[in-house]
Amino acid sequence: MEDARTPIQESIDAEALAPVEAVVRGAGTSFYWAMRRLPESKRRAMFGLYAFCREVDDIADGAAGVAEKMEALGRWRGEIERLYGEQPRDPVTRALKRAVEEFGLRKEDFRAVIDGMEMDARESLRIADMDELDLYCDRVACAVGRLSVRVFGIDDDIGLEIASALGQALQLTNILRDITEDAERDRLYIPANLLSAHDIPAGDISAVLNHPRFPQVCDTLAAVTRRRFDQAKAAILQCDPDKIRPAVMMMEVYRRILDKLAHRGWLNLNLPVSISRPGKLWIALRYGFFP
Repeated sequence: MEDARTPIQESIDAEALAPVEAVVRGAGTSFYWAMRRLPESKRRAMFGLYAFCREVDDIADGAAGVAEKMEALGRWRGEIERLYGEQPRDPVTRALKRAVEEFGLRKEDFRAVIDGMEMDARESLRIADMDELDLYCDRVACAVGRLSVRVFGIDDDIGLEIASALGQALQLTNILRDITEDAERDRLYIPANLLSAHDIPAGDISAVLNHPRFPQVCDTLAAVTRRRFDQAKAAILQCDPDKIRPAVMMMEVYRRILDKLAHRGWLNLNLPVSISRPGKLWIALRYGFFP
């Protein structure tokens, strides 16, 4: 049973949550569709997680210099320490305070997300091999998954499996979708050893993306992504459907994005791929309301 909240505590919660909910609603992402039917306490927790991720991601992707980005991310490390100690100061961590207490969210997972953002905050980014790509995905996506399954109420034994498989699948889909956008920031997440296996020199990004064998590399990474989706689905089938619906909805949206990417092919990387609003609504109806 939840601890009783005083009127003052409830007022503080509401004050902290208002800007967080505004961030989520204004983002126009699949996340809002997936989380909107959660019970209030879980929805608030997930909105807080989203807002935290959005804050640190905006720092990593921003126009500031590397030193400024690292300093800003360092401030967030301090804010996470306050979240688990003294009263946090930022509206986002204030909104997360109750979620940490209620759902047992772990500090190391918040730290891991910041570690991942520090990788993105460099002037340029190259990934050496699949082990480094796995580490990156674990930090920026699977760590968020570990926090999320605790909010959903999934047992750790199966929850950690879902967080790993689905988190990596979602992030690999993002990587395949955003290749040209990332290239503009001098980021290439395709592992150098995978490029080398297809005799593609891991030098200039433009040359890599326009290499005639680059589509084969994307097909290889897409196959890895599909396997991770399949592993996530197998684990999800072992869960209470009511608890895991948000993860199922995210999985279905991103599987469709991956399918659209494969259908588009890898020769015209500038052609955008997304799921329409009616498509998201259908997924919300199909997987949000029915077993």
